[in-house]
Amino acid sequence: MGTSYRAPGDVVTLVAGAAITKDVPVEAGQLLVVPTVSVASGANFTGHTRGVFTGLPKVGSQAWSVGDLIYWDNGNTRFTTTATGSLRAGVALEAVGAGAGETSTGDVLLDGGLRADEP
Repeated sequence: MGTSYRAPGDVVTLVAGAAITKDVPVEAGQLLVVPTVSVASGANFTGHTRGVFTGLPKVGSQAWSVGDLIYWDNGNTRFTTTATGSLRAGVALEAVGAGAGETSTGDVLLDGGLRADEP
């Protein structure tokens, strides 16, 4: 049987291993997915693997510069510039400061890459 093209991969359909909340990123193995719907465990859901996302939760005390590598910290359900123990997600698209009055959200270009956790 030959191989054939299936889809671009920007949006994928997966089975939820736990309850899924719309717009709250989840790891599916080495893939980061931003769900388009909320579903119960065991249900099918669709999610974005690539694209520009705004207002994503980040470590409030971290400054981001445009182009910084951004990682997903699954244990704390937020994005970070810290690679250790996190899944590489993409790059920062907006500079964000680290001061007390700065935001705890950021804009990220998810690149949809499959990769192992960083050291």
